[in-house]
Amino acid sequence: MFNKKKENEPTIAPGMDDQEELNQSATEEEIEEGEYTSVTTFSWDEVDPS
Repeated sequence: MFNKKKENEPTIAPGMDDQEELNQSATEEEIEEGEYTSVTTFSWDEVDPS
C-alpha cells in the first residue's frame, strides 16, 4: 500500500500548554511580516433554559 504523507496539517507539540500558546498575541513585527494566525474560540453554553 501507499503511505500518504499528510501535508499542511496543523500540529501542536506534546506537552505544550495549548491555551497559553493559543491566547498569546502576535507582536507588531509579526503582524507587519504577516507571521500570525487568527484564532477563534468556540464555547458551549451548557445552561438548559427549560
